[in-house]
Amino acid sequence: MSKMIQFFDTTLRDGEQTIGVNFSVAQKVAIAKQLERWGVDCIEAGFPIASTADFEAVQEVSKAVKHTTVTGLARAQRGDIDACVSATQAARHRQVHVFIATSPIHREAKLHMTKAQVLATIDEMVRYARQFFEVVEFSPEDATRTEADFLATAIQTAIDAGATVINIPDTVGYTNPVEFGQLFDFIQQHVASFNEVTFSVHCHDDLGLAVANSLAAIAHGATRIEGTINGIGERAGNAALEEVAAALHVRHDYYQVDDHIQLSETWATSQLISQAAEMPIPHNKAVIGANAFAHESGIHQDGMLKNPQTYEILTPASVGAPKTTLPLGKLSGSHAVMQKLQQLGYQIDAQQMSAVFAQFKRIAEQVDIVCDADLKAMMANFETGVA
Repeated sequence: MSKMIQFFDTTLRDGEQTIGVNFSVAQKVAIAKQLERWGVDCIEAGFPIASTADFEAVQEVSKAVKHTTVTGLARAQRGDIDACVSATQAARHRQVHVFIATSPIHREAKLHMTKAQVLATIDEMVRYARQFFEVVEFSPEDATRTEADFLATAIQTAIDAGATVINIPDTVGYTNPVEFGQLFDFIQQHVASFNEVTFSVHCHDDLGLAVANSLAAIAHGATRIEGTINGIGERAGNAALEEVAAALHVRHDYYQVDDHIQLSETWATSQLISQAAEMPIPHNKAVIGANAFAHESGIHQDGMLKNPQTYEILTPASVGAPKTTLPLGKLSGSHAVMQKLQQLGYQIDAQQMSAVFAQFKRIAEQVDIVCDADLKAMMANFETGVA
């Protein structure tokens, strides 16, 4: 039986930490409803203690969603946890996400705390949070730069105090898939209660490895993935959840896991986030970029015309995207040009096509994309004998 992978979306919290992004409360509610349609298991709606607007957003999202769990972020402090208690009061399903840094650089430079003090805080604050929430997630911030033995101790301390979800954050995108897998193996071997809780990962993309690291974690025991839509977030962003979902779908044979994601809602979800964040999606973005289902190379176009599976491992319909396109440019082949001309109503045979294609090539050398108007002008010249 396949194991179930939970999707934890932090677009409304970590995603909003993208420079220049500021969602209104109304936008957060609309996004949360779409995330629920997409099938996420948990929405991190904000950081309630941070501002009145953040508190209100978590409060309104809690009222708006029906099935998805709502969480607020809290430092390991009573005031933060209290704010999460109040903000999520109306949620049908809720949890709290408590964190404290554990790495040497954070302990010494930011917290000015010893290991013993960090462990004592974890124990006290997780116990405090568990009084109010059945589901308490604990994150040792900067876990991938934390001494492995101390990380295991911190995790066990949190579980003993009542944590039901342990999140392993790659806070600064430092790790790599092999190393992350090894860290999970170490944790399994050194945390006695590993199988009693859900293990999650929150990967940042500073080295472009967030999705790869998240997938490696699944292969080594993680059952929850945290990230954002379109990969937005602090600095270089987070793991792009739409990419993780697509990878698990296409490579189900390898990962052997299931999830609740409605993949056909992916494109609509991505577009909503792009518009609300005022961040255009790069054309070459995996899964949901404008070029993800576009083919210009003649070799690729020929394969696509014969069997789309030659060059598409996802169909546009599978992610709710517009149809496949074969844009015509200087690298396009005669088969794609002939098909386009036929779609425009021109009936030409193979012999004529040889001459037409030569004209097409001359035009394609002068423009980026040969549009319908260019083709019609070309055919008007061809039919009147103008070279």
